[in-house]
Amino acid sequence: MPAAAIRARARAEMISEIKMIARRHLETEGANLSLRAVARDMGMVSSAIYRYFPSRDELLTALIIDGYHALGDAAEAGDAEVTDRADLRGRWLTVCHSIRRWALAHPAEYALLFGSPVPGYAAPQDTTAAAARTPAALIGILTDGFAAGALTDPGPGELPGPVQADVATVRATLFAGLPEALLARGATAWIHCFGAVSFELFGQLNGVIEARKEYFDHQMRQMCDLIGLP
Repeated sequence: MPAAAIRARARAEMISEIKMIARRHLETEGANLSLRAVARDMGMVSSAIYRYFPSRDELLTALIIDGYHALGDAAEAGDAEVTDRADLRGRWLTVCHSIRRWALAHPAEYALLFGSPVPGYAAPQDTTAAAARTPAALIGILTDGFAAGALTDPGPGELPGPVQADVATVRATLFAGLPEALLARGATAWIHCFGAVSFELFGQLNGVIEARKEYFDHQMRQMCDLIGLP
C-alpha cells in the first residue's frame, strides 16, 4: 500500500477515535466540549488534536453532521421496511417511530441536534444536506401520495398569505412536485413528530404520561389525519 494511503487511513482512524471520545463527553457534559479534555482521554498532548480539528466548533460540526446522517439512515431504513409503497400511512408511522427509537438510543446526539443552542456556535452550511435527509424522507411520502393521486391539494386558501410565501420558497427549492398547502401540512406533522420526541426525551412527560410509545403513536396517527394520509 502506498505511503500516502497508509497516512490517510491512519488519519481517518484517529478522527474516528476522536469523535468516539467526544460523543462520550456529550453523554456526560452535554455540548460543552473541550478539545483538551478529549485529547487527555486519548492520552495525547492537547496540541496534537488540533491537527485533526483546529477548533471545538469544527469538532462539533463533525459530530452534528454524523448525527444528522445517522438519524437520516434510521428514517430512510424505516421507510424502506414498508414493502407496500402505496401504504402511505404505514410508511409515515414507521418513519416516525424510527426517529423516536433513534433518539431514545442516542439521547446525547439528539440533544446536540435538537436541544438548546450551543453558546457561541453557529452551524455552518456544511450541515444543511445532512439535516435535510430526515424531513426529505417524510415529505417524500407525501410526494409519492400526491403523484399517485392518493393525496389531493387542499388549496391555497387554508394558508395565511405570509406563510404561503414562505412555503412557496421551500417548495421551489426542495419539493417542486408538492402543492404548498399539502407541504405545509407535512411540515406541521414533521415538527410535531420532533416536538413529541423532545418532550419525551427531555423529561416533559415525566409524571404525566407513562405509556410513551402508545401516546407517541396516537399523536402521529392524528398527524396522519391532518395530512390526509389514507
